Amino acid sequence: MANAPAAGHALAILTLLARHATPVAAASIARELELPRSTTYHLLTVLVEQGYVVHLPEERRYGLGVAAFELGSAYTRQAPLQRLARPRLQRLADAVGHNAHLAVLHGSDVLYVIEERVAGRPSLVTDVGVRLPATLTASGLAVLAALPPAQVRALYPSASAFVQRHGVGPASLVELRRVLTATRARGYAVEDGLVTPGLASVASAVLDHSGHPVAGLAVTFSADQRGVRDGDGAGTSPPGELVAQVAGCAAELSARLGHRGG
Repeated sequence: MANAPAAGHALAILTLLARHATPVAAASIARELELPRSTTYHLLTVLVEQGYVVHLPEERRYGLGVAAFELGSAYTRQAPLQRLARPRLQRLADAVGHNAHLAVLHGSDVLYVIEERVAGRPSLVTDVGVRLPATLTASGLAVLAALPPAQVRALYPSASAFVQRHGVGPASLVELRRVLTATRARGYAVEDGLVTPGLASVASAVLDHSGHPVAGLAVTFSADQRGVRDGDGAGTSPPGELVAQVAGCAAELSARLGHRGG
């Protein structure tokens, strides 16, 4: 191990962190991989700078970062995901009569990769290739709610990481955690006027074979289709049938990606 090149050492560290359910101390990493401590700390510093590892100073431990998650999910985020999702989104949009879209997490933003429009519905800013702050979109909130807390914390290390439109939306990690807790309890994500005033969205996460969220699947509807006022500050609750259709479509796509539920 000591004679392996630096790239091999770095990959060994990432592999070790992936095997552990919780973050690991640098001393334990050095011991398990039989690496000098100086080499271990140097490689960890580089990996942290590149986003593949996150340092948790309060615990004096290291865990996988967002870049490692994105790399691990790259296969399903690319062509297979879109090929599998497009016909399902087309059927969903036809069934509910509203615009449907699929977005993937890209840093602290969501990137829209599929957009299915319905004639006569309001035009949206969520076109293919558009990026929006994940905390303001139903798709983004659905994905964030399914991520481990450490990864959410790595994405939003300070208040400066939060972006608002129209002066609304989470402005701190505490506020975001409150929204994500409500999202998990509800079973789906909603946003009401955070992206475009007068429009609301409902979304569910699409999960891969390991249970990681690889995308958010959403439907956007206008004010006249909204239901009763929600009690957790998310705005209004979407119609139950719409929620069921979105959740069912996301579950079907997740199953095709190898997710077994539970």
